[in-house]
Amino acid sequence: MAFLHSLNSRSSKAYKASPSRHGSSQFQLRQYAEATLGSGSLRQAVVLPEGEDVNEWLAVNTVDFYNQINMLYGTVTEFCSPQTCPEMKATDEYEYLWQDNDKFKRPTKLSAPDYIEHLMNWVQAYFENEAVFPSKIGVPFPSNFSHIIRTIFKRLFRVYAHIYCHHFEVITQLGMQPHLNTSLKHFVYFAKEFDLIERDDLGPLNDFIDRILVEGKNN
Repeated sequence: MAFLHSLNSRSSKAYKASPSRHGSSQFQLRQYAEATLGSGSLRQAVVLPEGEDVNEWLAVNTVDFYNQINMLYGTVTEFCSPQTCPEMKATDEYEYLWQDNDKFKRPTKLSAPDYIEHLMNWVQAYFENEAVFPSKIGVPFPSNFSHIIRTIFKRLFRVYAHIYCHHFEVITQLGMQPHLNTSLKHFVYFAKEFDLIERDDLGPLNDFIDRILVEGKNN
């Protein structure tokens, strides 16, 4: 029951698009993405649908990845506390400091749960900003939208890295390993398709990612 409470409490923070998105191209793109994922082809699922706007596609998928990562982290929050994870790390070589140019104007050491909480709130603030993620048809995305998405992807990846390096045993015990691996593979395929993340940023998981991508080619 503790696991279910942990998952439900975290999942309750999942971002939901505003009702005005229904009937819009973003809602239709989300339906297309879900249908393509259902076909079992992650490579095909990330490709921009013909005739669609790339920023719309980036927006839809970024929201979906945010929700996936939020859900996956929700399965380990019971085991990720300031006591068990006093630093936001992947391997010892990769410690992530928080900076948002608001409350934290300089890179600041935080515990993993505090870092991830700030990260999720920071991303959601972008989602709720109509000037960045417009919900109305015909409203343009900002000129720096791709840069914003790259920054979001770089930071969201750090949650995957922390889970794999510090909570993989728990993920395996809960039977969530296939979901985590599929989510990461989908995330990396999408990031590579649209050049959203540098290889150096994947550092702590580079070897693992190379392996699962090779396995994907062979399947």
